Amino acid sequence: MKWSKKVTQHSHALDLEPGIFKSRDPTTIAASLKRSAETSQRRKGTPLQAAMSMLNFYINRAGKHLSTEQKAILQQAKAQLRVLFGRKDAETVN
Repeated sequence: MKWSKKVTQHSHALDLEPGIFKSRDPTTIAASLKRSAETSQRRKGTPLQAAMSMLNFYINRAGKHLSTEQKAILQQAKAQLRVLFGRKDAETVN
């Protein structure tokens, strides 16, 4: 198993919902990451930083293996994370 797959499956910072990054709904992805980040006792930064970091890590490591459609969904999940954490207005996301 590649080290990057181990990180997303067995993160020491967040307990991720299995298969969450394969979801087709950016709001579901963002909500799951938010829940994981807020309940984690092992994260080093704020919940937003931990959630965004894990999402960026997955996007960067999946790279060319991500379909254009799934990459767009994950990018939308970033925007939704900001909304869920009160960092951006929902109207400016879409």
